Amino acid sequence: MTAKGIFEADLKPQADEGFVAGRMTIDKTYSGGMSGIGKGQMISKRIEGGAAVYYAVEEFSGSVEGKRGAFTLIHKGFMNAEVQTLDVDILDGSGSGDLESITGSMTINRESERHSYELIYSL
Repeated sequence: MTAKGIFEADLKPQADEGFVAGRMTIDKTYSGGMSGIGKGQMISKRIEGGAAVYYAVEEFSGSVEGKRGAFTLIHKGFMNAEVQTLDVDILDGSGSGDLESITGSMTINRESERHSYELIYSL
């Protein structure tokens, strides 16, 4: 099954002085096939020369195609001048409510300042 739509994200840097990686809180509002909110934390690192990596844990709460519940998304991203990758997977066993048995992955696209998603999932 597939759910598509857009989301708005608010990332807030956290004051973690003395650490080699940066941390941000994530607040998202999803609309479309997923309707609800995402809350999480991201840890990222950019090195001289431009390569960067980030990992995030996000808890989605709301509905997917009318089924209510929650689940955890795990983000892993990498970029340099030649390559850009992003893997977003549903943490197996993290679903609750009508989404208790959910498994799958998400693709995120950014066009201008707008983010869209495609959630490919099974229940």
